[in-house]
Amino acid sequence: MARKAKTDKPPKVKKQGKLTQMFRVYQMTRKTDKRLGLILLGVFLVTGALAFAAFYFVIPGSWIFTLITAIMFGLVAALVVFGRRAQKAQYAQIEGQPGAAAAALGQLRRGWKVEPGIAFNRQQDLVHRVVGPPGIVLVGEGNPSRLKALLATERRKHERVTSETPIHEIVSGDSPGAVPVPKLSKHVTKLGRSIKPAEMTDVLQRLKALDANRPNIPIPKGPMPTSMKGARQNMRGR
Repeated sequence: MARKAKTDKPPKVKKQGKLTQMFRVYQMTRKTDKRLGLILLGVFLVTGALAFAAFYFVIPGSWIFTLITAIMFGLVAALVVFGRRAQKAQYAQIEGQPGAAAAALGQLRRGWKVEPGIAFNRQQDLVHRVVGPPGIVLVGEGNPSRLKALLATERRKHERVTSETPIHEIVSGDSPGAVPVPKLSKHVTKLGRSIKPAEMTDVLQRLKALDANRPNIPIPKGPMPTSMKGARQNMRGR
């Protein structure tokens, strides 16, 4: 009997190990943070030395156990500092690019719905929308003077379909009165709680009708920053 022809299967994509992922994040961060290696080494040594002294003199015992514990404390401290500086470097790389605010808003976790680029003008000023516990948050990025009219127009549109829902307006950027991109997601989470999860579901349903009548928004020219979620997941080893 003739053997059945083997079906060509796509090659399996080999998953990257945690160390490989962290090394890539380290390389990316070091492009903007030249002293990263020295800082992490210093944090590891100082924290490890303090931990060793504390355990050795306060809780006398085997010096080998004390050394291992000190190394673990040093590694944890270095990883915490590494995560913070990596996030800071990511913001530095996307700041100033069209869509930087949308990438920063992507850091919001469950309970938030982010819709990037719901409004756009010829000058590439953008308005993004966030729906969450504070209600509706309209985030504009671009020229503050031009954004006033763009945000006012979007507020009127949203008030027609969600009149009882609080609407907040934020301008993101480095201009006076604007919220810097690195502080944007934290600023949004501090706006308070005005609606419950069930009310949020109703608001999202009403906004679908509003978005259905919108014309297709052209993609702005220039580089769009990638989402920061990927780098954050790499830091977690996912």
